[in-house]
Amino acid sequence: MEGLADMKGESVAAVFAALANETRLRCLNLVVHNRDVCVCEAVAALGISQPAASKAMGTLKAAGLVAARRDANWTYYSLQRPLPAWLRKIVNATTSELNSRQPYLQDLNRFAELELREDEQLAS
Repeated sequence: MEGLADMKGESVAAVFAALANETRLRCLNLVVHNRDVCVCEAVAALGISQPAASKAMGTLKAAGLVAARRDANWTYYSLQRPLPAWLRKIVNATTSELNSRQPYLQDLNRFAELELREDEQLAS
C-alpha cells in the first residue's frame, strides 16, 4: 500500500493543487458519486464550458485522482482505483463536506436528471 511517504513530493503537491480549485472540486464530486462521467455530462451538470471541463478532468487525472477511458469519440472519467488509503480519506472527507453545500448538491441533482446514455437506454 502506497503511503504519503512513498509518493514523490511533486505528486503530493499536485493532489492538493488539484483540490484547490472550485471547478476541479465540482468535477471530482461528480466522479466520486457516479460510475463514470463524460466531459459532455460534466458540461451539462456544472454549466461550464467544454474546455473548462476537459482541463479540470485532465488536471485531476494528472494528480492521480481520476482515471480516463476512451470510447470512440468520448472520454469517460472515473475515480482512480486503487487510491492510496491516505488519499481515499482526503477524497471521502472532501466530498462529504461538499455534499453539505447547496451548489454541489445541485450539480449532483442536475447530473441525475441528464438523459441516459444510449448504451444504458438499450440495456433497460
